[in-house]
Amino acid sequence: MNASQQVDALCVGAHPDDVEVGIGGLVRKMVLAGYRVGILDLSRGEMASRGTVETRAAESAEAARILGVSRRENAGLPDGGLANSTEFQKTLIPILRSFRARVLFIPDAHDRHPDHGAAHDLVRDANYFAGLSMVEGGEPHRAAAVYCYRVYRDPDRPSMVIDVTETFDDKMGALRAYRTQFFNPEYAGTATYVSSEAFWTFIHTRALYWGNQIGVTYGEPLYTREPIRAALPPGLEGSP
Repeated sequence: MNASQQVDALCVGAHPDDVEVGIGGLVRKMVLAGYRVGILDLSRGEMASRGTVETRAAESAEAARILGVSRRENAGLPDGGLANSTEFQKTLIPILRSFRARVLFIPDAHDRHPDHGAAHDLVRDANYFAGLSMVEGGEPHRAAAVYCYRVYRDPDRPSMVIDVTETFDDKMGALRAYRTQFFNPEYAGTATYVSSEAFWTFIHTRALYWGNQIGVTYGEPLYTREPIRAALPPGLEGSP
């Protein structure tokens, strides 16, 4: 196993740019704290109305550079056709094992794009099976903690909100790397919801809203399906 490929945290997106929209600030914050962070895009975004697979690959590489991630890979699964199938699990298991992440960040099951819910189920189950020694595809490994993020909608109260005030500008810088995808008056592509100025404003307003909920400027929400283990309630860490 190549130790240089291993990460502390692996952030998985159904499409290139999902991770940046949902938790780009957190990614940068973990990197600045000294953690090795990886990104795994499940598809190449070939169904996008703007840009090409080639431009998307170049944009995602630039965004990864801005955020400072240690490794970014693409699983090459079909955009618009993600499903929690045995075939796709077999594709993902060796990739997940190669990252050997302690913590996974994956799309939440409830979001606007059907691929996001499918990605949630697929990665959750692939992570489980990756820990079984009888499953082929590399040395067994299972991330111990799984957190979920949303790209478009936050209808439920999150399990936690991360303060990303210090890294929000880096998040937006990474998103600007997607010149053919998001709001960019200099690119004359097909108009879409995510390319609109309204969506760009939404990203900023959403971070302001969640930051306000925890008394900071910018925040990013996370969701969990399992209880969060803690030695003490947050706020009581350290010596009395």
